Amino acid sequence: MADVLRKIKQAEQDAEKQLADAQAEVSKIAADARRQSVQIIADATDGSVADTQATLDAARAQANSEADSVHAEGQKKVAEIESSAASRKDKAVTHLLDTVSTQ
Repeated sequence: MADVLRKIKQAEQDAEKQLADAQAEVSKIAADARRQSVQIIADATDGSVADTQATLDAARAQANSEADSVHAEGQKKVAEIESSAASRKDKAVTHLLDTVSTQ
């Protein structure tokens, strides 16, 4: 009978040790999972920031290109207007002088 009680006591101690080992393993796994989730979030955040910056840089480059194109077109129109005005200037002065002198 004492032998049976000793075996039961030993089995209880073994079970308690296995339970303690299992709880320690669960705690370790949970800590590792938390660490991995923090790393995943940090990596995702870094990737998101890099993607956003790349998108902004591309948009800025496109906007600058379009602005340069519009500026060049505007300069061309200004040059055309100045050229047209210069060619008509002599006629305008002559017409103005004729108008003033006939009055």
